[in-house]
Amino acid sequence: MTVAAPREYGHFIDGSWREPASAARIDVVNPATGELLARVPAGDSSDVDAAVDAAGKAFGKWGRSSPGERQRVLLEIAARIERRAIDFALLETQNVGKPIRETRSIDIPATIDHFRYFAGVLRHIQGHTQTISPSMLHFTLREPLGPIAAIVPWNYPLLLAAWKLAPALAAGNTVVLKPAEQTPLTVLELAAELADLLPPGVFNVVTGYGPDAGAPLARHRGIRKVAFTGETATGRLILQYAAENIVPATVELGGKSPQIVFPDADIDRAVEGAVNGICQCQGEVCFAGSRLFLHRDVHDVFLEKLAAKMSGLAVGDPTKEETQVGSLISREQLDRVVSYIETGKKEGARLVCGGTRPDDPSLARGSFLTPALFDGVRNGMRIAQEEIFGPVLSVIPWSDVDAMIAEANGVAYGLAAGVWTRDLSAAVRTAKALQAGTVWVNMYGYVGAGGPFGGYKESGFGRETAFETLSHYTQTKSVYIGTSEKKTGGR
Repeated sequence: MTVAAPREYGHFIDGSWREPASAARIDVVNPATGELLARVPAGDSSDVDAAVDAAGKAFGKWGRSSPGERQRVLLEIAARIERRAIDFALLETQNVGKPIRETRSIDIPATIDHFRYFAGVLRHIQGHTQTISPSMLHFTLREPLGPIAAIVPWNYPLLLAAWKLAPALAAGNTVVLKPAEQTPLTVLELAAELADLLPPGVFNVVTGYGPDAGAPLARHRGIRKVAFTGETATGRLILQYAAENIVPATVELGGKSPQIVFPDADIDRAVEGAVNGICQCQGEVCFAGSRLFLHRDVHDVFLEKLAAKMSGLAVGDPTKEETQVGSLISREQLDRVVSYIETGKKEGARLVCGGTRPDDPSLARGSFLTPALFDGVRNGMRIAQEEIFGPVLSVIPWSDVDAMIAEANGVAYGLAAGVWTRDLSAAVRTAKALQAGTVWVNMYGYVGAGGPFGGYKESGFGRETAFETLSHYTQTKSVYIGTSEKKTGGR
C-alpha cells in the first residue's frame, strides 16, 4: 500500500502553496529504510513574516465567526481526516518509523476525536454576569487572542498538531504551525486537505529548522500566543522568545515518568503496562514510563516475565501489521540512545536484555534497536535521571513506600506516572503524593480528549486536550455598564 504525495512541497500560506524565500531544501526520509520521501522548504524569517501576516489578516474575519460556523468547520476537518485515515496512518508510519498498528489505532483516531471534541465544547465558551450595584451591570467576554504560533515535535506530528490546532480554531484564532523538520508530511497533507475548507490565512504551515523558522515564529511581534511541545532545553528558549513580546505561552516538555508496582499488583497486567509504557513509539514519547519502581517482594518473578515479554517483541518493518517496535527517528537518535545504554553499564546497572541492533540484514539501513531492560538501577544514575527518548527501561527495587515516593519525585520532570495495585487506598494516596500532571492507575499511557494533559516542574505548564485548554486560547474582557435610576412615586 502506498500514499500518493508530492515529493516537492512549498510552504502553505494564505490558503495556497507558496515558494520559499530561499532555495534551500530539507530531505525528508523514511527512518526505517533511508528512502527519500519528500523535500520541503528550509524556511526562514521571510517565510514566517508572510505566514504571520496572512494569519493576522485572516483573524479579522475568523475571529468574529459564529460558534456554529466554527463547529461546522471542525467537524468537517474530522470527517476529512477520517475518510483518509489509512493514508494518514501509513504516511505517519513512513515518516516517523512507528508501527502501522499504532498510527492506525492511536494516532489518527485520536486526531479525529480531538477535532470532534473541541467542536462539541466550543459553544460553552462563555463569560458571566453580576449586578455590582443597582446602577451598575458587569459582564465578561471570552475573546480569541489572534494569530497563534504552534510548534510541534517529530514523534506524534499530526496528533500534536491537532492538540493545538483544534482548540485554537475552536476559540476563533488563526494559526501558523511549524512541524519538526524530520516529520512534516502529514501536517502538509492536512493543509492540502483543508485548502478549500478554511478561509485563506486561517491555517498556515511553514517548514524549516528550529533556529531558522521556529525561533523567528516564536518571537514574531504579530504572534499573540505560543504553543510548544518538545524537549525542555528548547522550551526554555521558547519562553524567552514569548517574553520578548509579553505574550502567553504554553509548553509541554520532557519527562522521566515512574511506574510503581506494589506487591499486590496484577503482575501479568502490570508487565503488559510496563512494556507498553516504554515501547510505544519506540520509547520516543514524553510520558514514557522509563523508571519502573518494582517492590522487592515481587521483583524476581516480575523481572523474569518482563524480560521474556520485552525480548519477544517483534522489531521490524513498521508497515507490517505484526511489527511491535519500529525504527527510531534517525541515526543520530539511535546513537544517543545507545550511548545511554553504555552509560548505564558503566554506572553499574545490569543489562538484562536488549539494547542491540537487530540481526536481520533487511533492517540495516534503518535506525532499529531492540528494547533494553536494566535491573539494579539506582535513582541517581544518569539513565534514571535524564530523558533518553528511546526504549530503555530502568528497574529500581523498593521496599519502603515513603522512600520510594521520594525517589519517584526525585527528578527534574513531572509529566506522568503509573501505579499498579489492587488497594484503592494505596492507589489514591500514591497518586496524590506523586508530582505529576497525569497519574494512571492499573493502566498506562492513555490520553483522551476531555482529560487535561500537561506537566509539573520542568515538564512544562498549561493543559491540553480538555475544555480548560480553551482558556489558554482566549482572553477575558470585563464590561461595566452604568445605568441611571429614575425616581418614581414622589420619592
